[in-house]
Amino acid sequence: MDLGTSFLLLVTGPSGAGKTSLYRGLLAEDTRLGFSVSCTTRPPRHGEVDGRDYHFVARDEFERRREAGEFVEWAEVHGRLYGTLISELEAVAREGRIPVLDIDVQGGVEVIERFGDLSVCSVFVFPPDLEVLEQRLRGRGTDDEATVSRRLANAREEIPRAEHYRYWVVNDDLERARDDLRAILRAERLRRERHARRPVD
Repeated sequence: MDLGTSFLLLVTGPSGAGKTSLYRGLLAEDTRLGFSVSCTTRPPRHGEVDGRDYHFVARDEFERRREAGEFVEWAEVHGRLYGTLISELEAVAREGRIPVLDIDVQGGVEVIERFGDLSVCSVFVFPPDLEVLEQRLRGRGTDDEATVSRRLANAREEIPRAEHYRYWVVNDDLERARDDLRAILRAERLRRERHARRPVD
């Protein structure tokens, strides 16, 4: 797909880093952004809506779509399959909006490698530290002990991959971190390459 002078906003980080809270605030206030709904084989959590939060599909349906080449990227995370649909990105781009991707760290690296640094505004969200991350995961009350332990172990493997991402945000204070994300978006929109020509000749 061709993004022209636009770009994708890729927000990722370990589970529990708070990336969803960050970008949802921006989606609510900036109509130039559009959320790209991912596919997953995991069951919906309480309050999640099919087609809004995720496209919840059976594993065989996901695998059929994968074989048909419908995903920009896909990965198995915490025992479940996740993927970014090409059709979702194209639908948001057709509306003239910037697609926002909330995907896992390894999938994010695939997107960066596929589209390139200019077309992907890549943001890695860090928790303040691993102790706070563990508190957040346990505070959710949605995962059993084995799942929490697996997410913490994955976080230790994911954090070194932050080297692939252009921007780093530490989510130790939600409003400050959201301001950082706003600043990143402003900077990306002002990049020389986003302009078809010089404003003044």
